[in-house]
Amino acid sequence: MVSQTQLVDVQQWIKTRASLDSQESNFLTWTGNIYSFIPGEKRQLLFKIVGMSVSRCFPTGEGSWDFTSRELTYYLNPETKDILHKWENPWTNEIVPVMHVANSPVQGQFKGKIPVQIEGEKTNFVFDIFPNYPNPLAENPEFTDYCPGEIYQAAELFKISVPTADLVNSDLNSVTQLSLSWDRIGQWLPWMKMGKLPGYLIYSAIGNKVSNLTELHPILQQEINTRLPLYKEAPKTYMEGEDMTSWLYFQKHFSAYLAGETFPITAPEEA
Repeated sequence: MVSQTQLVDVQQWIKTRASLDSQESNFLTWTGNIYSFIPGEKRQLLFKIVGMSVSRCFPTGEGSWDFTSRELTYYLNPETKDILHKWENPWTNEIVPVMHVANSPVQGQFKGKIPVQIEGEKTNFVFDIFPNYPNPLAENPEFTDYCPGEIYQAAELFKISVPTADLVNSDLNSVTQLSLSWDRIGQWLPWMKMGKLPGYLIYSAIGNKVSNLTELHPILQQEINTRLPLYKEAPKTYMEGEDMTSWLYFQKHFSAYLAGETFPITAPEEA
């Protein structure tokens, strides 16, 4: 079947990624693998991952929306699939604390038209993103062992597929089904303490939409219910300031990392 590329109103993307109802929090979840990719070396399966995002959108004008969310990703032992709290670096033989992803907020603004690929009953959103910006750790020599270079560079490749009928159904605020493919090429994570060793991490993950917290992976449910209740719902308003990233989170909690504390740091519900 030949796919057709066309532009659709951003409202269809809002129905896909979140909901037209700003009172609703919407959940996406994913699982996958992270591999090492070093020139001249065979790949290694370093971690399995399980993650989630909870999001919300707010209309800001004609055809314009603010998007806000929170996201978690846990690094798991590839054999036992348990949460890793300590990791033995196979290149340095050093045991380091594992700093899981706990990004709040992750935000954006959408307006106008969005390109899609339509294949029969499915509509596919394809986003190939190549972030490139100064690494916030590079300016401080304290982080020399944790920073791969002055520039953060990565590739994020997303493919999201939803029923076309859901997008054009005016009675639905959000799609009923969603399948996600996410691939990423990224630098060594700061907590791995790889310094400037050449190489990259390759992420390969798939995911879907779930109706509520109780449909998330048991690891995510347990962590959110006991340690991270902030992640039960998306922020209630668009939050000023920059997005949280793994680099900024590491910078913010560096002393806790050195002390060997358990990550993510406990995050209570909003007051």
